[in-house]
Amino acid sequence: MSRSLKKGPFVETRLLARVAAMNEAGKKEVVKTWSRSSTIFPEMVGHTIAVHDGRKHVPVYVTESMVGHKLGEFAPTRTFRGHKQA
Repeated sequence: MSRSLKKGPFVETRLLARVAAMNEAGKKEVVKTWSRSSTIFPEMVGHTIAVHDGRKHVPVYVTESMVGHKLGEFAPTRTFRGHKQA
């Protein structure tokens, strides 16, 4: 179920503020975040965001096609090692 239009998309305010500050300064540095549920905004395009997967931070380079998706979609939490041999 999608989020109500009157509420708008969720994004962690601290993350959005850091990206906005980097856009103003013209910097491109990695931003660490634990907020997997934050929506990717157009302001984030071109930045690398390190998303926590429960164990480590996975660097995610944000492109235009990712806008509207959640950060957690691009940092898998489980590793598939194959089916067990019988």
